[in-house]
Amino acid sequence: MSVRNQRSRYGAMPYTPLLPWQVRERRFNLVGLGRRGLEPDHVYAFLDRVAVDMAAVYAALAATRREAASATEALRRQQSGHADRGSEA
Repeated sequence: MSVRNQRSRYGAMPYTPLLPWQVRERRFNLVGLGRRGLEPDHVYAFLDRVAVDMAAVYAALAATRREAASATEALRRQQSGHADRGSEA
């Protein structure tokens, strides 16, 4: 069962997104002799690439949130300025 599908006693468990460092530092057990598996160097190279992309996405998300907060604050200032002028008339 995946983390997203698990339920706690009181409802859905909160989903905690992976962070770039968690992807980058994830290690896998090596398969024994005579068994099939993935090339560890290829897996870790891919995980590093995913972690870099995730870090870029998180940075862009943070910048977007800051921009949205700034725009929201500017709109509030503008609306309060209009309200103040309306009450003076």
